[in-house]
Formats: sequence, C-alpha cells, structure tokens
Amino acid sequence: MKTLLLNQREVKQLLNMPDTIVAVEEAYKDFNRKMAIQPPIVSIEVPEYNGEMDLKMGYSKSTEIIAVKTAVGYWDNPERYHLPTLLATITLYDGKNGYPVCMMDGSLITGYRTGAAGGVSAKVLARKNSKTVGVIGAGNQARMQVIALKEILPLEMVKVWSPVRKQQLKYKQEIESMLGIQVLLCDEPKAAVEGTDVIVTATPGKNPIVQDEWVSPGTHIIAIGADMEGKQELDPKIFSRAKIVVDNIQQCVLRGETQNPIKEGIITEKDIHAEIGEILLGTKVGRENNEEITIFDSTGMSIQDNMTACRIFKNAVQLGIGQKIELI
Repeated sequence: MKTLLLNQREVKQLLNMPDTIVAVEEAYKDFNRKMAIQPPIVSIEVPEYNGEMDLKMGYSKSTEIIAVKTAVGYWDNPERYHLPTLLATITLYDGKNGYPVCMMDGSLITGYRTGAAGGVSAKVLARKNSKTVGVIGAGNQARMQVIALKEILPLEMVKVWSPVRKQQLKYKQEIESMLGIQVLLCDEPKAAVEGTDVIVTATPGKNPIVQDEWVSPGTHIIAIGADMEGKQELDPKIFSRAKIVVDNIQQCVLRGETQNPIKEGIITEKDIHAEIGEILLGTKVGRENNEEITIFDSTGMSIQDNMTACRIFKNAVQLGIGQKIELI
C-alpha cells in the first residue's frame, strides 16, 4: 500500500468554498447523529513566540477514516518570518486497518472549513436579507468568514476593524477585488459593528472587544477567535439576551466564547439553545424572528477536518493528483 502526499498547491486545486460548506454541514449533522468519535483537543501555548498548537483527531463512521490534524497559530509569523499565521497538516488513516492513506497540507482546509462553519451558521441563524457584516480582525479567518457568508447572504458591505491596524488596507483591497463588495475601514471596533446585520469576531483576543450596547436586535454574531481557555472577544452580557448556538457544547463551555459568561454567572450551560447539528437535523429550531440576537460559538471539531479532507482525498485519487510514496 502507498500513501498519497498532497502539498498546499495541490490541495488548493481541489478546494472551494461551496463544497466545503456542504462538507461542514454534513459534519455537524453526523456529530449529532453520533457518527463521530472525537477525543478532547490537545493544546500547547508558546507565549514567548506568541504562538499556539492544537491537536485535533477523530473517527468518522461515515467516511471510515481517522483524521489527525496539527494546527498552529503564530500571530507574529507574517512580519517576523514571512510565513502565514496559520499552518497545519492533516493525516488520514484507514479506519479498518490504521494505514496512513494520505498526508496533506491542512492550512487551507483549516481556513476554509472554519469559514464554512460561519456560513453554515448564517443559513439557519442570520436574517435572510442580511447585507452588512462587521468584522473584528483582518487576518486570514476574517477573510474566510466573509467569503463563506457571501455564498449564503446577499452581502453588500463589510466594515472592518483590526487591533493590527496595518492589516486593514490589504484586507480591503483583497475583499473588494475578490468579492466585489464595499469594505469600509474603521478606526474603532464600535464603528465596525454598530448597525450591522452580522458580526464576525476573528482575533486571538483575551479581553472583550464587542460591547453589549453596540449589538442591535436581529444581529447574528459568529464568534470564531475564542478557541482556547482564557480567550475572549465578546462582552459576556450579550449572552443574556441572545439565542446561543454552539458547535460542541462540551468544548464551548471550556474553551469557546461561551466559557466567559458561564464563569461570570451570567448564564449556565442550560441556557445554550442547541448545537448547530441539532438545528440542521430539524430537532431544534434556528432563528425564529427578525428581532432575536443569535450567537454561534465555534471552537472547531475534527469531524469538520475529516469530512473536508476526505472529499479532497477522494477527488485527488480520481483526478490523479499528488505523489504516492511507500511510507511503511
């Protein structure tokens, strides 16, 4: 048996946002069908280099594949090393015998599937006529979220604020060129989020940025940045007046944005309305009216990587893309 190797260029050939949205939606459904086995995430922080690593692994009964992903976020990489902030690798193992059938770059997959998660949430939690999005952050995930949202909503304008101010102009140029929608640069986070239909938070922050009084009725909030204990981007008081939806309750109460209002006693775990897979399967309702505030807390799950990477692996085999090696 041989192992297929796929580099980033080859993965890029096989990856697109519409297909990733489909894969992530199926992943969420399978998670709530009890078709996925996922151990807890293992994390390592490297504060002296402003970095972190997450190890996510899981088995899908649908694909009969075990996926193991190592993903790192090193926030000074672009300036100090001319490397991307996010780097990742994914290895796929045959669930029947444990053989490593594929090793691929996971950087693009991580970005796409995390962006797709926000898009899937918008399908069931955002107002259908949402046209404006306020983005906190101007890194890779701030881009991917908007790319996915554009597949789902009739977006016309993005307002962006970033704690790394010099990233904003490049963000504006890229999004306007790629998606053909207007991007407004904001001097303060309040200006970026006030009056928008959707808010995206995509920073590694550890203090609340978006304040409760800035959030209008009917807003959908996609909380992406908080994926580790101690991280925070939202004023916890927002949760007291919102419908709270998460990807994985066990993860989100410990390492998602939801950890913060729970720690402060503003909500309890019982106040979480649903996991998103429950809404997609029809066992829980999504948005019920145009006035409710909805929050989607996404910490990321290995089943998302599994479904997306398996789709890429299958397409690579069919198209003869990649290099095969005798690893064992």
